[in-house]
Amino acid sequence: MKTESYQEPKKISKSIAILLLMAMLFSCSPDLETISLITQVDESPIETAFGVKVIYSEYARLKMILESPQMDKYEGEKEYLEMPKGVYVIFYDSIGRQTSSLKANYAISYESENIMEAHNDVIVINEKNEVLNTEHLTWDRGKAIIFTEKFVKITTGDEILYGDGFESDERFDSWVIKKPRGEFYIETGD
Repeated sequence: MKTESYQEPKKISKSIAILLLMAMLFSCSPDLETISLITQVDESPIETAFGVKVIYSEYARLKMILESPQMDKYEGEKEYLEMPKGVYVIFYDSIGRQTSSLKANYAISYESENIMEAHNDVIVINEKNEVLNTEHLTWDRGKAIIFTEKFVKITTGDEILYGDGFESDERFDSWVIKKPRGEFYIETGD
């Protein structure tokens, strides 16, 4: 009889050990959820402004005016400004005359890189009334150029040009279509 009573405590102690182990495992799961919630990165903007109008000047001369219904500022590895409801930019020359404009339904500006990307129904108009239409356009403010690798349509006074890829100065004054396509009319000397 001594042997049987001696084995019972072993069975009880094993059962207690298993119960304690299970309790510890289940008690850790809420802590893991809590840790996960605490360590999640907040992806909301740190600042939001509505009805934004930004005037850029250089040496007391107006260079451009940027307007947006909403501008959100985000921090992180790469700080950026997002204009989720669109953007309208007017460019000026050195004597204050409007030279071109840019309009898009969405824009994002990477301030440290001096680059702004415009998306969704991008329209650029220059002082010659030439119109550029595309779905994506990058504006490199440091190099003072605009470019895309996407489909473009350029309407001039007497023709409509199509292509894939485009590059121009930021005023959309001197431009090149990289891969033109469509019908082209060539004047002959006759």
